[in-house]
Amino acid sequence: MLKRRVVNIALPIAAAALVLSACGSDDDDKDKKAGDTGGNSADSGKPTWTIGFQAGLSGENAQLGINEENGARLAVEQANAKGDLPFTLKFKTSDDEASETKSVSAAQKLIDDKNVIAVVGPAFSGPTKAASPNYAKAKLATVSPSATNPSLTNEANNFTAFLRGTPNDNAQGSGMAKYLAKKLQAKKVFVVDDKTEYGVGLSKVAKSELEKAGVQVVSDSVPKATPDYGPISTKIKNSGADAMIYAGYYQDGAPFAKKLKEAGFTGPKFSGDGTNDSQFVSLAGDASNDWYLTCPCSDANVEAATKTFTDDYKKRFSTNPSTYSAESFDIANLVIDQMKTFGKESITREAMLNKLKGASYKGLTKTFKFLPNGEYDGATTFIYQVKGGKIGYMGNIDQLVGG
Repeated sequence: MLKRRVVNIALPIAAAALVLSACGSDDDDKDKKAGDTGGNSADSGKPTWTIGFQAGLSGENAQLGINEENGARLAVEQANAKGDLPFTLKFKTSDDEASETKSVSAAQKLIDDKNVIAVVGPAFSGPTKAASPNYAKAKLATVSPSATNPSLTNEANNFTAFLRGTPNDNAQGSGMAKYLAKKLQAKKVFVVDDKTEYGVGLSKVAKSELEKAGVQVVSDSVPKATPDYGPISTKIKNSGADAMIYAGYYQDGAPFAKKLKEAGFTGPKFSGDGTNDSQFVSLAGDASNDWYLTCPCSDANVEAATKTFTDDYKKRFSTNPSTYSAESFDIANLVIDQMKTFGKESITREAMLNKLKGASYKGLTKTFKFLPNGEYDGATTFIYQVKGGKIGYMGNIDQLVGG
């Protein structure tokens, strides 16, 4: 059974309606409580279509996937509740546990359901890389809110159904380097990755951009789920680095933070969107204080454009929206907006994929538009900092450092 963990964090969904084929009975229970307005298309004369969702919804780092699921779910519920769609929507989740090895079967669950017309996700870079060939073969569009490894849009991969709904790690890694070099004037930075697709991609960009800025870089790789972060923490402390970057997820970032504190490293500590979650603060305790966390996503809790969304999200899920919640809400609405252009007519997956590739959609968080290779057309990155046990939003990195 999939346990729903709803936890508050730094970022960015209420209503009636959906039929949900999910990964566990908890989803079915949630739908019954929410009120099911799907599945009655025979009475309404409307066709029924399903929006799929793939992410890690259980296991390590599941909160990041749950943030996104909530956002996409809210969009579907609200669209059905308005009652003006020329079709009825269903929402179907597939849990890949943020695992590359489980991603293919999770994707296949959605591919095999012929009523699934598009997918929000996958959420993580490794699972996205593993599943994208299958989605491409099925011509089933996937729009990821958060898979940021730059290599995913390499044309050689032929991931022809993948669209990225966020700036990639070229933007995030560059933003980290810019803030460290220009704002904090770091001279030597120690960069550590967790050997995942995400971590390796982010660290590669950060190192390159730091070196371009004239900053000395020392680097190492420590695989996720390392039982003891003491040795690498001591190495960082003794390296003479005046700042460090951890390219990995919150489940490992938390014990790493504790060991860094024990080792006595007091320089600025950075991590990316994989760590930008209140679970990092909960797990690391006071060792998380003063950490900088970047994300190509703004904070729905403070932006004026997302106030109504935040109110709806809190009413529906009894917690604040978090990292990528609002972006997932936008992406689900992007899919729905393109579906509307077909009216009551039949929609093929290939036609839907082509519609999304050519779409330009103004969401609450940004305008969604894609380059020919599926890359998001934009590069804005935001920065946060943990203070007093809370992740505080600082703003747009370019604006903070002056360009």
